[in-house]
Amino acid sequence: MNKPAVISQEKLNFIQHDVIPLLEQLDGHATGHWGVMNGQQMVEHLVDSVRNASGKLKLPLANQGEELEKARAFLLSEKPFRENTKNPLLGPAALPLRRPGMESALQKLRIELDYFFAVFEEQPQLVTLNPVFGELDYSMNVQLLHKHMKHHLRQFGLLP
Repeated sequence: MNKPAVISQEKLNFIQHDVIPLLEQLDGHATGHWGVMNGQQMVEHLVDSVRNASGKLKLPLANQGEELEKARAFLLSEKPFRENTKNPLLGPAALPLRRPGMESALQKLRIELDYFFAVFEEQPQLVTLNPVFGELDYSMNVQLLHKHMKHHLRQFGLLP
């Protein structure tokens, strides 16, 4: 399995310490510079991505063969996601809200991030299945979460 040689402490710190404070600045009804999600829908989308990374949310593999190889090469690169990158599991419309408000969505994200780090501390060899990128170990999940979170923070103007 290909993976980053070393887990970047900078990326870990960003996920653990920077993401939530940045998201706390966002209004749940805010619209992004691209895409169909509002602020709260984006946070709930991040909750799902963290739940998938920890193995709580099991999703079917959408890529295989050459497409999977290309996706994994992209994941391991430092290239950012493009604006309007399509998720093969999501349709053209945003998913309905599941939480009563933005603070509730942020609290759920905090809980899922804590669980993600705890589960990999307890099971360092755990491998989870991502629908786009295939089987990911801890370092590859950190790489993906960092890249994915930065993408959505840029989408809502919280990062340049």
